Amino acid sequence: MRNEDSELLSQVNRPGRYLGNETNAVHKNWEQVKLRLALIFPDMYELGMSHLGLKILYHLLNERRDVLVERAYAPAPDMEELLRRRGAPLASLESARSLRDFDILGFTLPYEMVYSNVLNILDLAQIPLSAPERDESWPLIIGGGVCTGNPEPLAEFFDLFVLGDGEELMPELIDCWLQWRSAGGSKEELLEQLSELEGVYVPSFFEVSYNRDGTVSSVTPKKAHYRRPRRRIISDLDKAYFPVKGLVPHLE
Repeated sequence: MRNEDSELLSQVNRPGRYLGNETNAVHKNWEQVKLRLALIFPDMYELGMSHLGLKILYHLLNERRDVLVERAYAPAPDMEELLRRRGAPLASLESARSLRDFDILGFTLPYEMVYSNVLNILDLAQIPLSAPERDESWPLIIGGGVCTGNPEPLAEFFDLFVLGDGEELMPELIDCWLQWRSAGGSKEELLEQLSELEGVYVPSFFEVSYNRDGTVSSVTPKKAHYRRPRRRIISDLDKAYFPVKGLVPHLE
């Protein structure tokens, strides 16, 4: 740990929230992977560490040698105050690297009350909030979880949403991203390629119309070949991936 990180943690309650040294945590060399992904639970550490879906994705994707997966959670008010006072960006747990250094940020959206936390985390990470403001030099911002059943409230801020079971879709999404990075290209080209995966919804590729009461009246593709996205569902839970050695926190 760097001296400045140690000094920062000495000023907050429950510094164990930010250490990233839990039992079975995965630490990889940043220079030996092709893609760096941060999984973010936009609420307090204690809530996020009880979320099974994030743990499954964390271990599943970290089994790949070409991918590094780390975690971040919403900081407590005392940590947020220190970060803003110092102008320091929000960082991941495992390597304490700024979230803006990652290639992909994957937000879990378990309930609507975290929506404002998502924007606060992006702001703390010093990343533009609106998707059109971010070109390919910024991390790709994706959302998953039960709240993607109605993604429109957050559509302006996310590049894409993963609908359904991430264990089915995320490996394919990563392969597609690696092919795009190898070939080079724009963010628009990446989104077009990703939109062809079943379960990926790219809000910018659809026109949403609303009724007078604010409810959605129609969702129309902007291009003829775009199709209505369908949820990915694991068909056989007995054969689904589950980590043998999961993350075990040191805090209660």
